[in-house]
Amino acid sequence: MKTLLDRITIDPEICHGKPCIRGLRCPVETILELLSGDMSSQDIIHDYEDLNEDDIKACLLFASKLSQIKSVYKLTS
Repeated sequence: MKTLLDRITIDPEICHGKPCIRGLRCPVETILELLSGDMSSQDIIHDYEDLNEDDIKACLLFASKLSQIKSVYKLTS
């Protein structure tokens, strides 16, 4: 599991600091949007030749970890 999460990188110089796959300019959110739009992992890998199956799994695991937040607080302005 740790190895998969190591594939997700956050660098302020790449994609405005959004979580990306292996330092590539491929944000996790893009992969999640494609998956939610009924695109298969294989279709994504075909379109993004630098990616592989473990990269897709890493995006899903990363999203899973984010959803395990214990508390959410409303920020006031």
